Amino acid sequence: MLAGHYATALIAHQKYPKGTLLYFLIASQLQDLLWFVFHYFGLEKTEPADVFNATLSNMSVNMLFSHDLVPQVFWLIFIFIIGKILSKSTKVALLGTFLVIGHFILDFFSGHPHHFFGEESQMIGLGLYATNVFLAIGIESVFCILALIYFFKKDAANGIKRTSKNKKYIIGLFVFGILFMLSIATTSFRQWFGIPDFNIGFNTNVPTLILTYVGMIIYLNFFVSRYTTSKS
Repeated sequence: MLAGHYATALIAHQKYPKGTLLYFLIASQLQDLLWFVFHYFGLEKTEPADVFNATLSNMSVNMLFSHDLVPQVFWLIFIFIIGKILSKSTKVALLGTFLVIGHFILDFFSGHPHHFFGEESQMIGLGLYATNVFLAIGIESVFCILALIYFFKKDAANGIKRTSKNKKYIIGLFVFGILFMLSIATTSFRQWFGIPDFNIGFNTNVPTLILTYVGMIIYLNFFVSRYTTSKS
């Protein structure tokens, strides 16, 4: 799941606005951000290396340390400590841990296969990216729609006023996420655009994913904060 995780961060920040939105956004995508780090340490090598050949259904990575069940204990403790240090608030830190748990739960229904600890252990999750990628994207789409409806309704109930343009910018990010996933579900950019084979000499898939994730975090952190209140 890609865009859906960000939706949980928006709701968490809405529930407790004293916590920074940036912290919640990072917490919601912690496992994926760790995946990128572990890739460069050679612990979770991601294939195919060439971004032009990558699709959701052919992407292969053993997410042993970032996504398997056993390491989640450490990431929950880690995000709790970071949240507590940054905010001096136990509630903010706990919300951060809930987002990490939420990431694992959402990936159960829409994501790559995860395991108890290691590929030889019990698989946890449906692994729909590998078996039925369009169903996985459909599940994420429904989740995003319901989460955003709830988010905007609660905004209105809390006296938060957003312009139509601001709402469109926020919704647009999630539309982009879903369309991006659909575009590479089973067909690579090389197939779509007839890009010839060439060797750049380094992994381009993970850097592209990093730019996508970081760009979405920066984008949401900027536009979600643009609102007025009924008291303004």
